Amino acid sequence: MSELEWMAEQFETHRSHLLAVAYRMLGSLGEAEDTVQETWLRYSRADTSDVQNLGGWLTTVISRLCLDMLRSRKSRREESLESHMPDMYESYKDKCDPEHEALLADSVGYALLVVLDKLNPSERVAFVLHDIFALTFTEIAPVVGKSEAATRQLASRARRRVQGTETAPEGDLVRQRKLIEAFLAAARAGDFEKLIAVLDPDVELRDDRRAGALAVTRGARALAEQVSGRIQAAAQIALVNGSIGVIAAPRGRLLYVLKYTIRQGKIAEVDLISDPAAIRRLDLKVLGSVWRY
Repeated sequence: MSELEWMAEQFETHRSHLLAVAYRMLGSLGEAEDTVQETWLRYSRADTSDVQNLGGWLTTVISRLCLDMLRSRKSRREESLESHMPDMYESYKDKCDPEHEALLADSVGYALLVVLDKLNPSERVAFVLHDIFALTFTEIAPVVGKSEAATRQLASRARRRVQGTETAPEGDLVRQRKLIEAFLAAARAGDFEKLIAVLDPDVELRDDRRAGALAVTRGARALAEQVSGRIQAAAQIALVNGSIGVIAAPRGRLLYVLKYTIRQGKIAEVDLISDPAAIRRLDLKVLGSVWRY
């Protein structure tokens, strides 16, 4: 076996881990795979004879590449995940393996991918490496180019932004969540009667997806007919401006947010928000603190 073949074999044992790291940082399977390939090229050209922990060395390399990409993306003001609209999402599906990306996105949570995109590049890298992959701040500091103390602050600030402070009383959030989960379950199952049961008779749905106009649906029966059987499986519960709402993000690409107003235990208003500028003004948080590898 040649030295290059041996290196390739060693690299393959770390590929899945490197792809997982890059995907959580970049939120794009295509970009993550490109970054893994670039990591391999750098490894194949480097003298690693003194490297005792190859996995750690490779993680550092790919993290720096991801950080550079995130900074470049921000400086060019490229579209973030939250601005991928349905037509763009459909065209994207043909460019990568949907099943592969679905597995990656599901392993970390669609909502978390969306919220991570609201962090600045250094915060995102520090949070992903520490909170998801359990690297120490000593290991992360050289990657982001800051002191260990400053890196700890980055991760802490990112954690607060991701998890947030629940602005509604806990009891209210529990009741809201049960109601919205019942709405989602009934909509997905196409259960018309159960949908009617959770809606105020005069409920109003405001949908901004029609170009240049706001489509309004009024009345429980009309809204139930509109959403029955049409809520995507990727729609997940999240905090939207401190209250229970829904993020619809297939494979981590945000299509729309559902913001609810609840009165007397019924859903009285629903705002479907897909405009990227409007979404950026929302305070989105994920629920829970268990990150899966």
